[in-house]
Amino acid sequence: MLTGRKINTCTVGLDRCTCFESLNADELELINSNLVEVEFKKGETICKQGTFATHVMYLSKGLTKVFMEGQQETLVLKIIPEDNLIGLTALFNETNVFQYSVAAYVDSLVKLIDINVFRKVLAQNAKFASEIINILNANTVQTYGRFYCLTQKQAYGRLADIILCLADRIYKEKEFELLLSRKDFAELSGMTTESVIRMLKKFKDDKLIAINGKKFTILKYDKLQEISNYG
Repeated sequence: MLTGRKINTCTVGLDRCTCFESLNADELELINSNLVEVEFKKGETICKQGTFATHVMYLSKGLTKVFMEGQQETLVLKIIPEDNLIGLTALFNETNVFQYSVAAYVDSLVKLIDINVFRKVLAQNAKFASEIINILNANTVQTYGRFYCLTQKQAYGRLADIILCLADRIYKEKEFELLLSRKDFAELSGMTTESVIRMLKKFKDDKLIAINGKKFTILKYDKLQEISNYG
């Protein structure tokens, strides 16, 4: 198991959500009878920024990106791995719209839970409500860290940060099959694809990482961590 870093500017979302363990049998039945399970192919939009939020989503399988869309550019806020909730910000928003878009990085399976049913359970189960507040709070802290990374770290630091986040929170290994493209890396780090390719080659030449097709290996974890921390 890889060790965590002192400064959390990780791109990847929270560990597995356990909030549903706080529900009793009747509440679980209510949730389960008011959801549908939908498959999304790689690249498909799961929810669209500005549209009405009719459901809270639970990612049961796959990997997604959360991003904000502007007139010309998009900003990737974070990656959400499986066993996590999506769309919680719409719970307390009087306009009831999604504040961001979500798309599938890989083929994904999502449970769409009726938002009004979710609110009902939230109102009657204090422990469940507390768990959701904790998730929202953790999401806020992570967003602060992401903006710090994008605005204060230099390019090599941002790229090292993403590599470590994927290893620590998605694959939980130093050697893994990389599912993200170089274009995905560029979006996450706020750089051009060409810059990412050039810097990955630099990391490889310096023997910090090894790349063989889609196989990705971290050779010097501590050095990458130092680059991430100090840019």
